[in-house]
Amino acid sequence: MQGRLGRHQSNVAFLFITPTMLLFAIFTLIPIVLSLYFSFTNYDVLSRIEFIGLDNYKRMLDDHVLWVTFKNVFLFSVIYVPLNLGISLSLALLLNRPRRGVGTFRTMYYVPTLTSGVAAATVWLWLLNPEYGLINQLLSYIGITGPAWLATTDTALISVTMVILWQTIGSNMIIYAAGLSGIPNFLYESARLDGAGAFACFRYITLPSLRPTTFFVSTMTIIGALQLFDQPYVLTQGGPANATRTVVYNIYQSGFNELQMGYASAQAFLLAAIILIFAFINMRLNKEGSMI
Repeated sequence: MQGRLGRHQSNVAFLFITPTMLLFAIFTLIPIVLSLYFSFTNYDVLSRIEFIGLDNYKRMLDDHVLWVTFKNVFLFSVIYVPLNLGISLSLALLLNRPRRGVGTFRTMYYVPTLTSGVAAATVWLWLLNPEYGLINQLLSYIGITGPAWLATTDTALISVTMVILWQTIGSNMIIYAAGLSGIPNFLYESARLDGAGAFACFRYITLPSLRPTTFFVSTMTIIGALQLFDQPYVLTQGGPANATRTVVYNIYQSGFNELQMGYASAQAFLLAAIILIFAFINMRLNKEGSMI
C-alpha cells in the first residue's frame, strides 16, 4: 500500500513539473544547443548555413573592438561591484534599526529597482543632457560648468556606472537587510558584555554572519556587470569612441545589425565561459574566507 502511494505521489509530482520542464527545454535548453551549433557556422539568417569549425573563435582573437568591450566591462566591474556591495550593505545597516520612518526610506531606495532599465535610462538621458539637463542646471547655480556627461570618454563610463548604481543598490540592500535580520541578537549582547565596540561587532559578528549573503549578492552583481546592455544602449549606444560599448552590446550589434549570427553566438559562449570563471573564483574566495 505504501509503495503504491509513493508511486502515485511520484507520478503526480512528475505531472506537475512536466509543463515547467517543457517550457525550460523549449525556451532555454534548445536555444542554447542551437546557439552552440551556430557558433561553429557562418549563419547569417539570409544564406545557407555552412559549417566552418573554429573560425569564429579564431576571429575573436583579432577582433580589436571585442577586446575593447571586455576592457570596458572590466573597468565597469572594478568600479561598480565594490561600490554596489559597500553602499547596499551600508544602507541595510542604517535602515536595520527600529526607528520611525525606516520603512519609508527602504521603499524609497527600493523603488528604482522596480523601474524598467530602459525607462530609467531615458529619464537619466534628460538629466545628464549637457545643455538643458537638470544636473548641469543645478551645478550652474553654484558656478560650476557641468561636462557633457555622456559625450566624452572621460565621463561616459562613470556616468553610466552611477545610473546603474542608482537603480540596483535597492535590491541588494533588501537582501542584506534580510541577512541582518537573521543574525541572533545575543551574539551582539555577549560581545558588548566582553567590551567589544561597534567596529569589533561589525568585523567579528556581522561580516562573518553575512558571508553567504555576500557570496550571493557579489555573484549576482558580477554576472549583472558582465551582462550589461540596457543602459549603455539607451544612454550612449556604446559611444563615445566605444568607451561604453559592452560585450552584450557588441553581440547584439554582430547578430542583429550585421546579421552575423554565428559570430555573435561564438561571442556569447566566450562571455558565458568568462562568467563561469568569475563565479568559480568568487566561490573559491568565499570558501577560503570562511576557513580563516
